[in-house]
Amino acid sequence: MKLASLSDYLLLRINRTPVKAASGKGKAASGRESSAAKTTKNVKSGSERMPVNRQIYQLIREAILAHTLPAGMQLPSSRDLALELGTSRNTVTYAYEQLLAEGYLESRTGSGTFVADTAPDQIPEAVQRKEPLTDPSGKSELSARGALLTRQAGVGERQWGAFMPGVPDVTCVPHKIWGRLQNKHWRRSNSDLLTYGPGAGYAGLREQIAEYLRVARSVNCTPSQVLITTGIHQSIDIVVKLLGEHGDTAWVEDPCYWGTRSVLNSLGIQSVPIAVDQEGMRMRLANLRRPPRFICTTPSHQYPLGMVMSLSRRRMLLEYAATHKVWIIEDDYDSEFRYGGRPLASLQGMDTQDRVLYMGTFSKIMFPGLRIGFLVVPESLAQAFSTGIAELYRNGQVFLQATLADFMAEGHFASHIRKMRVLYAERLQLLQRAINRHFGEKMTITGGEAGLHLVLGLPQECDDVLICEQALAAGIVVRPLSRYYMHARGARRGLLLGYASVPNDEIARAFDKLAAVIKPHLAGAA
Repeated sequence: MKLASLSDYLLLRINRTPVKAASGKGKAASGRESSAAKTTKNVKSGSERMPVNRQIYQLIREAILAHTLPAGMQLPSSRDLALELGTSRNTVTYAYEQLLAEGYLESRTGSGTFVADTAPDQIPEAVQRKEPLTDPSGKSELSARGALLTRQAGVGERQWGAFMPGVPDVTCVPHKIWGRLQNKHWRRSNSDLLTYGPGAGYAGLREQIAEYLRVARSVNCTPSQVLITTGIHQSIDIVVKLLGEHGDTAWVEDPCYWGTRSVLNSLGIQSVPIAVDQEGMRMRLANLRRPPRFICTTPSHQYPLGMVMSLSRRRMLLEYAATHKVWIIEDDYDSEFRYGGRPLASLQGMDTQDRVLYMGTFSKIMFPGLRIGFLVVPESLAQAFSTGIAELYRNGQVFLQATLADFMAEGHFASHIRKMRVLYAERLQLLQRAINRHFGEKMTITGGEAGLHLVLGLPQECDDVLICEQALAAGIVVRPLSRYYMHARGARRGLLLGYASVPNDEIARAFDKLAAVIKPHLAGAA
């Protein structure tokens, strides 16, 4: 390609949009644009304005990759090309220097600038792919595990508003107090708070959590047994990675939190559904004959149905785990919010054989964006888990952990829980009244004694997934109960309604919209 053809190639494709000068004169006295204006010309490309020097760089780069400019071809000097294009030499020099830096061009002393040979090394024929990818969308590239994870994903686009379950009212966080504590650590400029954190987490926060769990949840632990994680998902992840093997089994409540199954499946652990009744997990003889490696349970407030595991079931579970060397993973996700009495003691507090790993999170008490959770392990495992967390995740957020530790130490945490318990109890009553106003006693309500949501039962003939889709179109977020079961067959129909993040004066109005979606389905089922 000769000089004229290269310049023609660029001139045809460079889209110039002159930038108005400050004086309002866009052209020089000669009728041609001034040199300064040419250097700062921009072009609209979609929603962006691309300078001419970037356009020249991009066009030459594309021509090299498309072999329009073959390897070894000499390019004109920056001075000559600038003259042909009618732009400043600096504009062309920028493009050339960028292409030289990225390896598209090479400079030969005394000879000029040439197109570099960028052809990839030849792959030996013996290892070349014989058949092309059949699915250009890339879906076929997912592993079986990845495909299962994405197909059964429970996470939604919206994470706030009526009636999103499991989300607290983040507007009630005492921002001034939190800001004061946070600023205190900023002023100290402690480098230890800004680097990678210790595997077990910030010592001050571990001490506060251990004290809180001993008093509020009857957990038997010392600060050395408490490990800071980013939440329930990471807690399960580290437990399975350090204590399990690919192909192990785990009993999970059916229905259960979708995230538990997702993490287990992603790690090659087979989930075995265990049905629940009013006393919690109902282990059958067929299950008991095949001990799992893990038992995942929410004994103080079953998720999502809300029942409490009976004392006899708890004792049976602990004895079975001790006899068969099973690890119990206890998720105590929102036990602080009980509206009919004191919070119930933990399963871990009854364990005398060190078979329970207890985990919780501050997402429901404080705010989900905090991403701080905790895991309590037996003393014999504490050091190994601390090392494992440091090795796998390189934890940070020590600055936030220190702020939270002070928040707890000064009594603000306990005060915040008391305040939110009263507020959520009010919102629960308002939602229950709204349900009764529309449906009377025709609809069953479960899980309303604790937590941040209740379950509105539906006739089995109703499609709760479709109702949720239609509700979302109306601006209301609810979750279908049937999706929390491992298998569709036998799954109960219902809706999870979170009330914590809905202002008091909006609950009735929001439920009016939801009721308008539900009623046609009830009529069809009848």
